[in-house]
Amino acid sequence: MSKLLYEDLTYKIIGAAQEVYKEFGFGYLESVYEDALCYELGLININYQRQVELDIYYKNVVFEHRFRADLLVENKVLVENKAVKQITVQDEAQLINYLKTPRLRVGLLFNFGAEKFEMFIRIF
Repeated sequence: MSKLLYEDLTYKIIGAAQEVYKEFGFGYLESVYEDALCYELGLININYQRQVELDIYYKNVVFEHRFRADLLVENKVLVENKAVKQITVQDEAQLINYLKTPRLRVGLLFNFGAEKFEMFIRIF
C-alpha cells in the first residue's frame, strides 16, 4: 500500500484533535476546540496559522472576497473545525471548495460537537 500525502503530519494533527475531544468531549463552542487544538499542535511543535484567508479562483480570476479557513498547518494541510450534531454534506463540500481555492491537496474536517468524534479527510 502506498503512503498518503503528508501521512505523518496528517496523523499527528488527527491525534491532536482526538486528544482535544478526549479531554473536552462535546458541548463547547467551535472556538474553544480551535484554541485547544492549537495548544495541542504547539505541544508537538507543529506550525499553524489561524483564520487564514483563502483566495477564490474563477476562470483564472481571483475575486475580491475570500474564504476564511480555521487552520492551515505547516502550509500543507487545511483544517476545518465544527461543533455540530453531525457533519453534513455541506460541511464536506465547504472543505472541498476551500481546498480548491489555494490549490492545497489535503484537508481535514473535525466535528467536536457530536457524541462521538467525527472526521472527514479529503486528499486531491
